[in-house]
Amino acid sequence: MKKELVDSIRKRTYEYFKKANIALTEDEIENIEVADFGLDNIEKIGLQLVTYINNNRYCAKEMVLFPTQTCPEHRHPEREDGSEGKMETFRCRWGKVYLYIEGERTTNPKAKPPKGYESSYTAFHEIILEPGEQFTIQPNTCHWFQAGEEGAIVSEFSSNSDDASDIFTDENIKRLPEY
Repeated sequence: MKKELVDSIRKRTYEYFKKANIALTEDEIENIEVADFGLDNIEKIGLQLVTYINNNRYCAKEMVLFPTQTCPEHRHPEREDGSEGKMETFRCRWGKVYLYIEGERTTNPKAKPPKGYESSYTAFHEIILEPGEQFTIQPNTCHWFQAGEEGAIVSEFSSNSDDASDIFTDENIKRLPEY
């Protein structure tokens, strides 16, 4: 992504944090991560985030999704050293988020995978999170999530994060940003 686009998305993301009364430092604002997953379709498939801490024991992040923006299906497998994959708790802070995990398929789910990418989505057990609600995703569980019509902010509390080891259902995805 071009620097101008990344800067614009960072500014837009910060506006969401302000709406939700979430204070960030200047350094956090300047370093908001913009993840387009290498698909160049940031409005539909992407994620903006601030990582507060990520060490060998735990991780805490804030994730912003624009209206109907989707974080694509993925899982956090066992690590190369044999340790368990990432377990994460999502807590909705603002807006509404539709979370999909493996399990019994929900009839008439509220969210839909982005057009043209439907074959890369297999998990359809729906969990709807509104502000103050949370859900814990077990390691190695396929999941994806999408913001409601006004967007969403989700706090993530997890075991340590190793984004490079995430496995996405869509093999064209590149998790680490290139800008």
